[in-house]
Order: sequence, then structure tokens, then C-alpha cells
Amino acid sequence: MTPDFHKNYFELFGQPPAFRVDMTLLDGKYRDIQSQVHPDRFAHADEAQKRLSMQWATFANEAYQTLKQPLSRARYLLSLNGVDTAEESNTSMPAAFLMQQMEWREGIMEARAADDIAALEHLATKLRAERRGLEEKLAALLDQAHDYPAAAEAVRMLKFIKKLGEEINLAIEALEN
Repeated sequence: MTPDFHKNYFELFGQPPAFRVDMTLLDGKYRDIQSQVHPDRFAHADEAQKRLSMQWATFANEAYQTLKQPLSRARYLLSLNGVDTAEESNTSMPAAFLMQQMEWREGIMEARAADDIAALEHLATKLRAERRGLEEKLAALLDQAHDYPAAAEAVRMLKFIKKLGEEINLAIEALEN
């Protein structure tokens, strides 16, 4: 396989540039590429071939990891369309979302203080549903409406939800130990 580092990640895996990806196809193409370029296959090759193999395998792995995760896939799609999500500088969110986030944080704090794993698991379930809803919204914004500013806002919201989910998981782990 001749590496083409100018391909975008979707092209690399034979997928259209869209938020909804065929995960089975993505996984299969990734395995195919890795089987062809994995550095172990080039153990007895010259240094230039070893280096190229390593670069190609690294590129394929980075592309796969990006497209595999909804949040990074959305960010990547937006970047392909010239949109910066501005996650570090733009923290403005809809008021209703901020209020919901405050309620979730309070719920996490209360459940931790009460050593209530069931309450944390209930919050985690609610958060997963919210995440799925946002992912559906992103699919519509990116794949159908091509509303990139609204999609960038949804990415920022999804980032908050992902962080909250991580906080809940850490709280559950801490209480279980």
C-alpha cells in the first residue's frame, strides 16, 4: 500500500465525510491497512521502509481513533469545513443546558456525599441518553443541515457531557473502592 498522507481520514477508510459512519466498514478497513503497514511486517526492511511503515501505521491509527469517537469525529468534520469549535475560548451555552448541567453537578455532589452508587448510576444513565440525543442532533446538523456553527455549539455541549460522565465514573469507582 502506497501511503497518501494528503487523504483525509474519511477517504483513507473509504467513507463519505459524514458524522454517521459505518463502524463495521471502518473497523474492517482499519484492520486491512494495519495488516499491510504494521511495522512488524517491515522488521527486515531497510530503514527508509521501516520509517515509512511507522509513519503510515501512525497516520492510520490516528485517523481510526478520530473517526471512531463521535466527539473527535464531529470536531474533525468541522475542521474539514473550516470551522473551529473554539472549545477553549467559547464557553457560551444555552441557558437551559447550563441549568441542566448545574443540576447534574449538584446530583453528583449529593450522591458522592451520601455514598449513593445507585444515584450516580441513575445520573450516568440520564447522561448517556443526553449524549445519544446530542449525537443524533450532531448527525442532523452535520450530515443534513450542514449547519456548522450550530454543530460547533453541540460539540461544546457534548464535551461538557463527556466530562460529567467521566466525573460520575470516577465517583462510582471511588465509592466502590
